[in-house]
Amino acid sequence: MALKGLDIFKLTPKSNCKECGFPTCMAFSMKVAQGAVDIAKCPHMSDDAKAQLSEATAPPMKSLTIGTGDAEYKLGGETVLYRHEKTFVSRDIFAVTVDADNFDEKWAEVSKVDYDRIGERMYVELLDLEFTGDVDKYAELAEKAKATGRAIVIDTTDKDAARKALEVCADTKPLLNGANADNMDDFVAMAQEFKVLLGVQGTDLDSIYDNVKAVEGKGFKDIVIDLGTVSVKSAFENAVQVRRAALKGGDRTMGYPSIVNVAKLAPGDLHMQQALASLFTVKYGSIVVLENLTYPMALPLFGLRQNIYTDPQKPMTVEPGIYPINGADENSICCTTVDFALTYFVVSGELERSGVPINMIISDAGGYSVLTAWAAGKLSAGSISKFIAENGIDEKIKNHTLIIPGKVAVLKGELEQKLPDWKIVVAPNEATDLVKFLKDYSAANA
Repeated sequence: MALKGLDIFKLTPKSNCKECGFPTCMAFSMKVAQGAVDIAKCPHMSDDAKAQLSEATAPPMKSLTIGTGDAEYKLGGETVLYRHEKTFVSRDIFAVTVDADNFDEKWAEVSKVDYDRIGERMYVELLDLEFTGDVDKYAELAEKAKATGRAIVIDTTDKDAARKALEVCADTKPLLNGANADNMDDFVAMAQEFKVLLGVQGTDLDSIYDNVKAVEGKGFKDIVIDLGTVSVKSAFENAVQVRRAALKGGDRTMGYPSIVNVAKLAPGDLHMQQALASLFTVKYGSIVVLENLTYPMALPLFGLRQNIYTDPQKPMTVEPGIYPINGADENSICCTTVDFALTYFVVSGELERSGVPINMIISDAGGYSVLTAWAAGKLSAGSISKFIAENGIDEKIKNHTLIIPGKVAVLKGELEQKLPDWKIVVAPNEATDLVKFLKDYSAANA
């Protein structure tokens, strides 16, 4: 018999439920209340009860997606204000503004920013299409943007331009960002017709709230809140107040992802835009739009984002393997350290500065720092020698000189026993001393 309302929480235990996999209905109910299980897994509940419970247990901020295929990104779904409380769910994504006149030049620069860092691809995810007054050119711009394979933001308050662009690229699931009090009916109708996200704007926080409420009243809830471009102060206040109202105040009218256009907050000043992008990466832009994002700006910005949107209880690690530095080959010396990403980047940076060709051997050390890994038994003579044997490093590299971290110099004797064909050398305790050490060692053994 179908259950009504929230009666699932009043059920008596029922063993061996084949449908949900839980031993009792109470156990299933507790997992639903924690948000760990989808209520739809229970076949005994009415659709009305499922709808009520789904809404009650949903995150205070709605989860949405923009784009399709490889260019699909999750927005929202956040449950905490501060990363250390739990973790952030959906990383912010970066967009670059393009228009009909500068598209080719901008795309040539933007497409060069595409690299991997600790197993994550770093690149500009979205193109923000600015409308410059010509509807036909705007449609052509949308066609060009679609051909890049990147997700798209249709950035205009002009209903004719918006429709032209949507007719071209609606199948890529873009964000239509431009709904306000003046054009709301038209923009909501287009968002419903083309099944895309709708960016809602306002002159201040009160008008943003009223406009979001009005859009919801029309039965549309795939909303992204535009934080505004009146001033940096206003945009930042809006970002914090919107997130706080949703997560702490329980106001679901503010429970949507956001977009902030720092290109309009600091036009022409790329350095200020980078600073603002960093600010809104931490608090709390879901989509951050810049005027441009080239290598000098991209490296620290992507690094910050990766640090913020990583589970603080799970350290970032690099993939175990052999990493040639400074053009190292089979005849170059070797060194080893742990797989903790911070250690890897600090050490590899100093190795690169030395200019000495060297093969960096990284084994699985559990994501710990050097001394912590050694104390936990994750970095030992046994683990290092086992990694070398299992990966055939003896055969791959002819130069059997292995430099180990100075802080685990105690491993030298045991490593010499386990690797009798290798020469074990102890490095300095600090990474900053590696440059001089390697240059001196290379000169002495030339």
